[in-house]
Amino acid sequence: MPKWTMIEAIRDALAIALRDDPRVLVFGEDVGKNGGVFRATDGLQAEFGEARVVDTPLAEKAIVGTAVGLAMAGMKPVAEIQFLGFAYEAMDQIAAQLARIRFRTQGRFTAPAVIRAPYGGGVRTPELHSDSLEALFAHTPGLVVVTPSRPYDAKGLLLSAIRSPDPVIFLEPIRLYRAFREEVPEGDYEVPLGRAAVRREGSDVTLVAWGPTVPVAESAAVQVASQGISCEVIDLRTLAPLDRSVLKASVEKTGRAVIVHEAVRYAGLGAEMAASIMDLAFYHLRAPIERVAGLDTPYPPAALEDAWLPSVTRVVEAIQRVMQD
Repeated sequence: MPKWTMIEAIRDALAIALRDDPRVLVFGEDVGKNGGVFRATDGLQAEFGEARVVDTPLAEKAIVGTAVGLAMAGMKPVAEIQFLGFAYEAMDQIAAQLARIRFRTQGRFTAPAVIRAPYGGGVRTPELHSDSLEALFAHTPGLVVVTPSRPYDAKGLLLSAIRSPDPVIFLEPIRLYRAFREEVPEGDYEVPLGRAAVRREGSDVTLVAWGPTVPVAESAAVQVASQGISCEVIDLRTLAPLDRSVLKASVEKTGRAVIVHEAVRYAGLGAEMAASIMDLAFYHLRAPIERVAGLDTPYPPAALEDAWLPSVTRVVEAIQRVMQD
């Protein structure tokens, strides 16, 4: 079994989907001849042709608008937004059109489109290239929101997303694209949408993370293990719909929770997770829930991003605080 990076796993998923279903189309800025800004589509146009792997103008509204029309006409579009911060340009097409097709037509039509977008910091990109906007999409009824943290999941989740009957926002952590390799099956497989994964079993504290902060939470868990603290690490994988059963079972076991995410803290998804834990496992909590997140400012210049992003040190400090109660 080959060991692939996340970007290689994503490219393989796209190739399988294009080969498997003639309705699948891949398009976006530079995805064809250049193979995408991060090379996620490298070689696909040469293999599948310009009619199925399509370079578009630099126009996010047009890219998502085209995906809406194609999906309603029976195709399976996979559109790429080069960086998630540029999705602001297409929010009307995403939130007011794509997300509402099933509801608006009382179930007579669906919009099985996938919008892929690299996101998150840690690689010294300029303004609008590192924003974590997952809360905007998770707050929009009608959208499935997915973010993998490792190559195996990236391939299986993307194949599930492409075959989903409803629109999926597929968020790819930039700093994990080539961070490590793991064994990924070469053939076709799916990782189901809507199900979280337990990355590490533990008994004292539940760490809830997704996308780029999963390795941060895992590193913090390793660090506090030397202090005798046992952490369970939950990788949500799908942010909408949320896998509440995994959260409930874990917090009922540990009695403590620390939520780690890269987006700004105020009104972020960490607040929704904390409220869900309160609903599901309030009587099992032994300490207030902690949130470790990005600071409440726009994403900073590269020189400041290490101080802005949730770090292993900040997660360890939060774990130690919840263990004091």
